[in-house]
Amino acid sequence: MSSTPSFDRTVLPADLRDRDQWVCWKEELRDGKPTKIPVTPGSDAFASSTDPETWASFETALEYADTGNADGIGFVFTDDDPIVGVDLDDCRDPESGDVDETALDIIERLDSYTEISPSGTGYHVLIKGELPLGRNRRGSIELYDTARFFTVTGDRLEDTPSRVGRRQDALVAIHREYVQDPEPDPEHESVSRRTGDETETTGSAAHTDVDLEDKDLLERARNASNGEKFERLWRGSTAGYESQSEADMALCCLLAFWTGDDQQQMDRLFRQSGLLRDKWDEVHYADSSTYGEKTIERAVASTSEFYDPDTREASTKSVPRTSESSTADTGDKSERNQNRAYLVEKNRLLTDRVDELEATLEQKNERIDYLEATVEDLKSELAERNREIEQTREGQAETMSDCDSASEPSSLWGRLFGDSSK
Repeated sequence: MSSTPSFDRTVLPADLRDRDQWVCWKEELRDGKPTKIPVTPGSDAFASSTDPETWASFETALEYADTGNADGIGFVFTDDDPIVGVDLDDCRDPESGDVDETALDIIERLDSYTEISPSGTGYHVLIKGELPLGRNRRGSIELYDTARFFTVTGDRLEDTPSRVGRRQDALVAIHREYVQDPEPDPEHESVSRRTGDETETTGSAAHTDVDLEDKDLLERARNASNGEKFERLWRGSTAGYESQSEADMALCCLLAFWTGDDQQQMDRLFRQSGLLRDKWDEVHYADSSTYGEKTIERAVASTSEFYDPDTREASTKSVPRTSESSTADTGDKSERNQNRAYLVEKNRLLTDRVDELEATLEQKNERIDYLEATVEDLKSELAERNREIEQTREGQAETMSDCDSASEPSSLWGRLFGDSSK
């Protein structure tokens, strides 16, 4: 068995290194297939992903692997930590480094610590979150958060974060798109269909054919109770939003309401707004969707109520023209829909910001620890130099004392018998 080369310990995020949830592994043939068997660091005993007594610290596991007694180290997922592992197998060509589009999409959306697997043919992504209920594996994609271990190589994928990010929203979306059953449960489907029929009957959240010209739609949006907010976004102002992406989503949610989720009209109107930028037409996703297409799609998915011009017309017949009740009602609905989508997006961005601040704080704490250690070293060095100086002074004093003692008899002899030189 060859010794596993040691990697830079600081490559791994502290969230992993600081937990005593590490094992070693050996590759053995099981049923003719190479299998990674977990072993307890410091012994050849089998390690269990459910028995903490068989785990050790990161340093202990790495030192044991470095001796050549194991092929590598691994991290164990438990119910007591927030770490989730995303295993992407057979998605990378180890010679060319080419990666398939599905894996790239998942890696980009999770945007967290990612490393190349021991075989070089896959990736392991580590994030913080809570694994959704349901199946956790489909094809070459596996998701784990407890009672399993991940091999860890320290071979971080270039341009991916060095920290373990909190990515709950992205995890839920990826689980839904790539892992959970593609076919809905028949009973669930019948319930959904029945619920949809009821919704259409009541008209509370059903799609509505607004069929308004762009000019008329914009006029009504501007005259709604939240018209000032619409106008600010329309002019291209991002005031009150953490980023332009949030502002883009907010405007798209408003457009979804006013157009009755007509995505073509939403796109056409957005292109007339002050928020339009080159990024709108850039391909950002593995399915070749552009940033603009995906933003519109998410805005529609987040909008449950749409403007109904027929309801407004009926209202204006029974309410004086000076009344704003109908317009305010539609504006309130639009604002609620916008706020829901805005809060989802804001939560994601705030979570990213928290992760960044935590990483910055961790770096600063490490810097403080380093400076404190440096100060202690300098204090010790200064004390040692002071001791050396003191010893030198004492030696000089003793030398001077000896010289004085030696000159005393000579002076006395001169006084008694006179100076022979005279």
